[in-house]
Amino acid sequence: MDDDVKKKTRETAALYFQGVTEEKPVDLWRAFDPELGKQFSLFITGRLYGREKIPHPTRQLVTVAVLTVLGRTDELRLHILAALNVGCTPQQIAEVIFQTFTYAGVPTVNMALKVLREVLREKGLWPLAGKAEG
Repeated sequence: MDDDVKKKTRETAALYFQGVTEEKPVDLWRAFDPELGKQFSLFITGRLYGREKIPHPTRQLVTVAVLTVLGRTDELRLHILAALNVGCTPQQIAEVIFQTFTYAGVPTVNMALKVLREVLREKGLWPLAGKAEG
C-alpha cells in the first residue's frame, strides 16, 4: 500500500506542479523536518489530491475559490498554476474568483485577479483572447 501511495503522490505532483519554479510547500516542510515533510506530501498529494472522487479540474477550482476567500496569495498562485496544468481555462479560474465576491468581498476578488493576471502574464496567456465565455 505504501508503494501505491508513493506512486500516486509522484503522479499527482507531476500533473499538478509541472513547470512550477518557485518553492513548493513540500520543499519548505522538508527543510524543517524531512520525514514529516514526506508524510505531509504523501497524505496531501497522494491521498487527498490523488483521489478521483471529483475530477482534477474541479478539485483545483474549489481550491482556487477557498484560497481566494482566505486571501492566501502564495498558495493561490501555486494552485492557479496547478489549475492551468490540469486543464482549467483562465476564464474558468476568473469566474471562480468572481463567484467568491458575495462571500469574500471586492478587495479579496481584486487581489486574486491580480495574482491570476500575474500568472497568466508569466505564461504568455495575457491579455486574454476572447475575454468572456458565453
